[in-house]
Amino acid sequence: MEQKIKSDTEINIGKNIHDLRKAKQIRQKDVVREMQLRGLPITREAYVKIEGGRQHIYASQLEAIKDVLGVSYDELLARKKMG
Repeated sequence: MEQKIKSDTEINIGKNIHDLRKAKQIRQKDVVREMQLRGLPITREAYVKIEGGRQHIYASQLEAIKDVLGVSYDELLARKKMG
């Protein structure tokens, strides 16, 4: 059984994914398409929920998003900036 990863009060994975994707000017549907091409069954609706923090992310999804966006796990799991 694949492990789900949950955000917590200090690390908001969905927001990190959203911010990194926007910074790279990649559309949600393009991320979803690339994930599907890698064999991961995901819909755009599910992806939107992940970015919005309304759905937990699977480890395989996190890995695929990391590869599609060309970012590191450290970037995806960055803590909230204090300030």
